Order: sequence, then structure tokens, then C-alpha cells
Amino acid sequence: MAKKSTRRQRIGRRNNKNRAHSRKKSSAQPPLNERILRYLQTRDTPASTAMIMQELSLPGFARKATKETLTSMVKQGKILQKNKQFQAKDNQGLSQATLALTSGGLGFATVDGQKKDEKDVFISHNHLGGASHGDTVLIRLLGTTSRGRQEGIVVRILKRSVTTLCGLYVEDTKGAFLLPDDPRLPFTVFIPKKSRKRAKNGEAILARITDYGTEKKGPSGEILEILGDPLTVPVQIRMAMEKLGLDKAFPDEVLKDVEQLEPLRDCKHGRRDLRNIHHVTIDGADAKDFDDAIAVEETSKGYRLHVSIADVSHYVQAGSAVDKEAYKRGTSVYFPNLVLPMLPERLSNDLCSLVPNQDRPAFSAILDFDRKGKQIRAEFCRSMINSRMRFTYDTVHQILYLKEQATQKEHQQLLPMLTAAGKLSAILRKRRHKRGSLGFNIPEASIQVQDDKIVSMGHAQRNEAHLLIEDFMLAANEAVAETLSRARQDVLFRIHERPDPVKVSTFTEAAGAMGLHLAKTDISPAWFAGVLDKARDKPAEYVINNLLLRTMQQARYSPENLGHFGLAAEYYLHFTSPIRRYPDLVAHRVLHNFLVQKTGKGEPLTVLPKQEDLAQSALHLSGRERVAVDSERDVQARLAGLFLLDKIGEEFEGVISGVASFGLFVELFDYFISGAVPIRSMEDDYYHFDGRAHRLIGERSNAIYQLGHTVRVRLEHVDMAAKRITFSLVEDGNEIKQDNAAT
Repeated sequence: MAKKSTRRQRIGRRNNKNRAHSRKKSSAQPPLNERILRYLQTRDTPASTAMIMQELSLPGFARKATKETLTSMVKQGKILQKNKQFQAKDNQGLSQATLALTSGGLGFATVDGQKKDEKDVFISHNHLGGASHGDTVLIRLLGTTSRGRQEGIVVRILKRSVTTLCGLYVEDTKGAFLLPDDPRLPFTVFIPKKSRKRAKNGEAILARITDYGTEKKGPSGEILEILGDPLTVPVQIRMAMEKLGLDKAFPDEVLKDVEQLEPLRDCKHGRRDLRNIHHVTIDGADAKDFDDAIAVEETSKGYRLHVSIADVSHYVQAGSAVDKEAYKRGTSVYFPNLVLPMLPERLSNDLCSLVPNQDRPAFSAILDFDRKGKQIRAEFCRSMINSRMRFTYDTVHQILYLKEQATQKEHQQLLPMLTAAGKLSAILRKRRHKRGSLGFNIPEASIQVQDDKIVSMGHAQRNEAHLLIEDFMLAANEAVAETLSRARQDVLFRIHERPDPVKVSTFTEAAGAMGLHLAKTDISPAWFAGVLDKARDKPAEYVINNLLLRTMQQARYSPENLGHFGLAAEYYLHFTSPIRRYPDLVAHRVLHNFLVQKTGKGEPLTVLPKQEDLAQSALHLSGRERVAVDSERDVQARLAGLFLLDKIGEEFEGVISGVASFGLFVELFDYFISGAVPIRSMEDDYYHFDGRAHRLIGERSNAIYQLGHTVRVRLEHVDMAAKRITFSLVEDGNEIKQDNAAT
């Protein structure tokens, strides 16, 4: 069994010295004319030869070469000379962009107004000009790289993205430093003695940058808060929040406005009284906000479905302080034992929450279906409802699908409604599957935290009751989208575009290498649904689902209805979760205005905060959604590392989820945790990488490690700083499989 790491090793401090030095090192300097031009473009006033030499740290013997370079640049029209001073021309030929850095220090700049299919501009380490991840910069194009990508150079930093940051406090003979928690930040922050606040070596701290320094001298800052032991769940979650700029607390102005809101209990002003309808909510056991309630009844023609959604638009007026903060956040973010809500708790957990036995304002979609699940009528109204019961998914599963008599008897009064709901759900799902809607079977992580300790990690359990609610929410979203699209109303659609044919071809090749022989590629939802059906219940189902998902485009918000490929839906938007998603609130306001326009009753609502339009909002809200997804994944990776810290040397079963020239990626079956097996640790043979077949092949033994194969691994190292988990293969426990993994 491998020797257990010490606490010092486990938080990654043994790598900190190398990490700090690697951030400071630089390769060959750019040509002198490039350095001079970049320096002059960062200045608003002319500079003399002496000033240029001093700023660029040029030695005295370089004076002649500097003068000659300046003269040449003036003749070429690259710079201007007045008397004995030099300055750059206006910002002609420069582009404003947002810089993104990789953990390896490479830069990619997204130019303002860049088209969707255009690639970001590559910025080498030497051309960053002191800029960091997320900064708004001016760049100048230099040409194209050998791979055909445009290359540029940062000539001016317009706005710093990072003003505060988290990291580890490290003190040595050279002073005290903050090592950034975000590996994309290519610097360490010097902490002067007066600003250290009694921080201890290895503690997590939050600091503010007070001086960004220069290319030669790194930034310095002051400690704002000592967060504590980085090997605890709350500190890791807090560091993730700071890394992505997520706020837990709401501004005082927002809280004050929310406290002044009066609950609506009367069914007035054109609201339809639906309190006689037996609505229920069905959510997870830990849910605190209930933004959707359903009711189903059998009719002579088929079924009537009520989907009633919390009427957030009644309480949150566009342009108000509450609305602006909700728009800024865009979505709620969910961590283990912690929610960062889009709306303050009084709204999300009280006024807007469809709690049982309380009158609540709602926006209702009343949908009629025939017995084959075809929608034959759709009606929408602002309503007043009273939920009869707060069900959990498990309880509904016991009633409808496990047929537990005791639970059925306990809820006898609602059993007819639930039975009708179960029937309609099955019909709608079958109809949706027939048209080609994709049913990905990718489990989600379930992390249980108790007393700030991780007690378990694994797969979140989903049952038929989850699918029942999903069926009804999809039906309501599609119905609202179709109604507003046909009426030519401006709204935010949820679109999912067709996959890139090149990616589909790559997927087909990988699936074939795993033994999943597919029909001729047809880029249609039905073809993809057929692939998922073929892989269902096969050993490599998880890998196939993941690979197929990666071929897909990201779903996003758009003012243009382009359809939803994954759902095989011509019309789709988000309507059913306005407590936690801002685009749903937009849909509510637009639908209300449409009903006012149609009936002539009521007053229209402002849809968005002032100075916002749908195109701008679509970009912003799609971006906020990606931040939420990234932050949830980041926290999952952090907690996975914490969970495994005391399991060094233990062995696990897993599936090879990726193959690269440098090794294997393995996903553990029991814990939903991924790690890498470096090829250098596979010392029993010399392995060749077969990229087309997604496998490693042993030169002497002909042993094969194939994408989708099951393997046994040993945990070797957990690097909390890099959020990296390293395994090694257990030779005796690996039966090399050369048969078809998917079949």
C-alpha cells in the first residue's frame, strides 16, 4: 500500500515553490520594436529614449540599438516623433477584447463583437503585457500561427478583472505571498508585513490587490479575511465562490425592498380562481423553494394538465433593485448544504414558494391532451392556487410505481389525481421519445455533508417521479414557446442547435472502436436517440452517453427561435422556474403582456431592466448559466479531493472514460469521481497511443486499455492546489479486455 501523504503534501504546498517560480519565468523576449510599440501604446503621453530604455530595463550599451530601432519605426510609420520624444499613433488597428488564460499560461482573447464561428485570438505568454485572466484589454494582431489561428499582443490593459482573490498564505525567508487558488492567474501576490493580519502558513486567505506591479515586478496586496483551514468543506466552497465572483449576501437596498412587499392573498385583478383544483408540488426531500405545482384529471377526450408556476412577476417589477440584482445573478447556484439564490429568501422560500395549504399567486398553463398525448388546447392565465400537498419524489414513486398500499392509503384523497398524472406522463414521454427527443442517462453527483464533513459521495438517485415532473415541465415550456412564437412575441427562447458534423463523425468512430456499430450517420434527433437506445444497459453506456453529449452544442438563450435539437422540439423556452432562473421571469412578463394585448384586460409589464434588450440579455444570461455550471463542477472537484484525502493507497473499480497520449482518465463507479492514470506510471510495458481507436496498446504484451473498459486502480495522490487526482493501475486486478466493450 502506498505511503499516506502528510497534511503539507495533501494541500499541494510541496508544489508551491515550483508553481511560483514557473509563473515568474519567461522565455525569450519579443523583438525590441514590439516591446517599444507595446510600451508606447500603453501611454497617453510621449516618452523619451531614456524613459523607454528605463521602462524596458535596457542596459546602457543598448542605447545605439534603441535609437536605430526608434528611427526605423518612425520611418515605417509605426510611431510618431515630436522633438526628441516618441508616441504611438491613435488606437487605430487595435481591438478591445476579453482575455482568458489557461492553467499553462497561454492566452486567448475574445474580441468584442466577434462572430460565433470565429476563433479567439491566441496570445503567447510573452505577449500578455502583464494582463491576467478576465482582463479587458486592447490587442493588436500580429498575423497567424502555424495552425491558422490569429495571433495578437496585448498593448493596453483597460480594466482589471481580478481585484480580490483567494489563495494559500505562504511565508518564507523572502517574505509572505498569496498563491492564487485559480491556476489561471499567472502570478503570486506579495503581502507586506503590515497587511498580514496574523495569517498562518498554509491557511486560506482572501486578499485585495493594491498594486498590480509591472511585468518585472509582480502584484502586491493586503489580506481582507483569513478563511481558515483549506481542508474543510466551507472553506473550499467559499474559495470557489470567490474564484467565480459569486455573492451570497444581497445588497441592503434589495433586502429593504423585499421586506416591504405585501403578500397577495386575494384573487383579484383578473386572476382566475384555481384553488378548487387539487394541485400538489413534487420535489426533492431537501427542497425549500417550490416554484411549480401540477394537477391532472382525466376527461372525456383524454387528460387536462394544470402546470401552475409561482408568479414571481407579481412581486418583482422590472427595473427595481430586486430585479436588477436577479438579472445580475441570472440563476440560482446549488452547492452541497448551500444555495446561492437568485432572489432573496423572503421571496424564494416564502412569498413566491407554493407551500401547501396557503393561497399563492401563480401563472397557470392549462393544457388539454387527447389519449395519444397530442395537445389539443392550450390556455394561460394568472391564477390563485392552493397546493394540497408537498410530495417528495420518493413518496410519489412509492405510490405510483411501487404501489405501496400503506402509502397509497395515507394519500387516498389525492390518489385519483396522481394516477391520472402517471398515465399522462407515460403517454407524453412515449410520444416525445418517438419524435426523437434524447434521453441521456448521465447520473449527477450526490454529495452528503454533515457537520462540515463529507460523509458520502455517489450518484444522485432518480426515479419515475422525477421523470413525471420533467414530462409536465417540458410540456408547459413547449406550449408557452409555441404560443408566443406563433404570436410573434419577442421573448428569450431556449435553443439547442444541430451538432457539428465533424464532432459527430469523431463520435461515430469512437463508438465503433468500442464495438457499438451504428447505422449511417444522420444528424437528426432520431439518429441520436437510436444511438442511446443501442447503448442502454451496455457496460459502456455511461461512456457512450458522455461522448455523445460532448458532440452536442451548448444550449443557450436567444431572441431567435432556432428550435431545440436535443428535445426534437420546434418551440422551446424556459417558463417553469422563475424563482431560480431569470429567463423564466422574462417569459412570464411577455406572456402576461400577450394576454393583455389579446383580451384588452390588465396593464402591460416592463419585460427587462432599463437599457437591456433581448439580444444582450441572451448573452448575459447564457453566460451566467455557464458560470453556475462551472462553479458547481468546481465545488464537486474540490470536495472529491477532500473526500479522497484519507484514502491514499486504497483500490477502486472504475471505467476508462478517456484516453490520451499521456495516459488514461478513469471514473470511479461508486463515487462519481474522475482521476488520471499517467502513462509514465504504467511501467509494465511501453504503451503506444492509438488515437483513432481511443486506446493504449502495450508494445511487448499487446495489452489494450480501451475507452469503456473497466479497470481496477489505486489512489496515489490528491493535489488540492491543482484539483487533480492521480491513480495507478492495479496489475493483478485488471483483466485486459480485448472484446467489444459496448456489446
